[in-house]
Amino acid sequence: MTYCVGLLVKEGLVMMADTRTNAGIDNISTYRKLRVFGEDGKRIISIASAGSLSTTQALVNRLHEGVKMPGNDEPEFLETAPTMFRVAQIVGEAMVGAKKDIEAVVQQQEGVEIGVTLLVGGSIDGRAPRLFLIYGEGNFIECGLDTPYFQVGELKYGKPVLDRMLDYRTPLRKAIKIALVSMNSTMRSNLGVGLPIDMLVVRPGHSTAAVTRIEENDPYYHDLGASWAAALKDALNNIPDPAYPLPGEDSGPVAAKS
Repeated sequence: MTYCVGLLVKEGLVMMADTRTNAGIDNISTYRKLRVFGEDGKRIISIASAGSLSTTQALVNRLHEGVKMPGNDEPEFLETAPTMFRVAQIVGEAMVGAKKDIEAVVQQQEGVEIGVTLLVGGSIDGRAPRLFLIYGEGNFIECGLDTPYFQVGELKYGKPVLDRMLDYRTPLRKAIKIALVSMNSTMRSNLGVGLPIDMLVVRPGHSTAAVTRIEENDPYYHDLGASWAAALKDALNNIPDPAYPLPGEDSGPVAAKS
């Protein structure tokens, strides 16, 4: 299982991915799911993947070798794409080809999952960062102002945090904190998602990125999890207890049924 999240706020782009892979309770390992392409100072393109590792690797190989787009006989590369929209098109086309590659190998095998979902984000020439969600069929949608985040993988545990706390005007450092709380909440509820966490941050006007790996012994991440748990308990204690009647308590006369 995997959890990847991308946040696009006014001050910049945040992308995070865990690194745990699980092929059984006795076969857990670490695998990078957040990859960075481009040339520092000119373009930063990041791809976070959830799904089949085989399909993901086939897709990455196609991106390195170049992707032939419909109507163009010459291969196109992420390193020369003029816009992030074109980047999303190239990655989507590579996705279609990668799935065909893997299908040809595993067509005789039953129960083999080859699906992949991607987050693709970044900035070219210092322009405002953009974020796309690319589906397994190669089609995609772009992140907007109303819901300034995308998730792939094990998304249900971290989604409530994003829905309640994040909006487009959230300051960048606070957005990073929200993303980490979302990641921590997911890890708390699903052992298939785990540290280390790879994180990328891009700001408008900068064709560079801050890339960080958060390890098991990271003090801030450890304190964040403990502080979040304590804050939730305090919030619950500050909410009045419900006044609904309990069995054995005198709840007064019962209203007649209609």
